[in-house]
Amino acid sequence: MDKRQLKAFICVFEERNITRAAQLLNLTQPALSATIKLLEEELATTLFIRRPRGVEVTEDARVLYPQARKMLSDMQALVTRFRQPSDCLPLKIGVEGDVAPAQLAQLLTAIRQHFPTVLLSVEPGCVGDIRLACESLRCEDELFMPLFEEHYVLAYPASHALNQLETLTHDQLLPLPWVMVPTDESHQRLLPFYGAGAAAANAGSYALALDLAEAGFGVTIAPAPLVAARHRLAWRALPGQPLMRRVGICYAVQAQANPAVERVLAHFSHGAPLRTL
Repeated sequence: MDKRQLKAFICVFEERNITRAAQLLNLTQPALSATIKLLEEELATTLFIRRPRGVEVTEDARVLYPQARKMLSDMQALVTRFRQPSDCLPLKIGVEGDVAPAQLAQLLTAIRQHFPTVLLSVEPGCVGDIRLACESLRCEDELFMPLFEEHYVLAYPASHALNQLETLTHDQLLPLPWVMVPTDESHQRLLPFYGAGAAAANAGSYALALDLAEAGFGVTIAPAPLVAARHRLAWRALPGQPLMRRVGICYAVQAQANPAVERVLAHFSHGAPLRTL
């Protein structure tokens, strides 16, 4: 069973007509019929029953069809894999939680535009040659290259009465029901905004805290790019001195042995930062 036979079988199965299938495959009708006959002989079964106005598929043909599609797809994937340019450079990027989709999109767009020969793999979590993460998630043996600066903002449902306030003070924040992220490194810095009240809910990440805020559990504080992606939430600046965090590339020194890593880091370290948010 070869690729030519699989393509012939799939085309006849989908068209239910030898003549139309032969036209689509740029074959003569006798040549296509002979190909199908060889496949039937190899499988020791009948795949099609010839009728005056086309063909009828057998039960064995129905069983073979999805397998044939998969086999053909696997063959094409192998061809694509080994036809990659010889100078193609592999680069695996891990994406930590609570990174805004817009930031990941900007990083990937920059890599695609400036490094077209990089073979990119993107996976969630603490993996990869480099990681897109907030600075607080940098491991002890890693370096950090900042790409974005983010303000923390107050996030709340779009229908909340906070929308009616012209200005926002610390005193107005204290009685609010809060959704907190106590496991995040920013929690201690945010305690003055929370006041002495108990949390209305706790979350394990900013994304989950925003889910709770959308559901009406309370208001929360989160990085502005994450809030901006939530159309059901409104936000406003916090009173007082702005609080910020940095998001960028975490990488180990030895990762620079990968030429793709070396080139990407050099690009962003020589006056090519991404947009500050």
